[in-house]
Amino acid sequence: MANLSQEAWEEQLENDSNAFILDVRTPEEVEEGYIPGATNIDFYLGPDFLAEVEKLDKSKNYYVYCRSGNRSGQACAIMENAGFKSAFNLEGGFMNWQGAVVED
Repeated sequence: MANLSQEAWEEQLENDSNAFILDVRTPEEVEEGYIPGATNIDFYLGPDFLAEVEKLDKSKNYYVYCRSGNRSGQACAIMENAGFKSAFNLEGGFMNWQGAVVED
């Protein structure tokens, strides 16, 4: 797992043809906006979070974010323990995100 600055995360993501963006916030947080292309799996699902993550393709490079960077850091560690090779945590999370945002 790697903690990446906002700039490094966005730059690496843009140049990664095997990228998967994972939003681990709650559905309520997602309603406030999300990074384009992100898939949401709520970290607070507990054991169900791991069950949902296990369905994902472990060969992808995962760019993970939450509101502040805390839950996504924990999610990256869980993913690493589950056999995922590449998980990148967005430092500062969505609340510091300066890139594109989709608002419903």
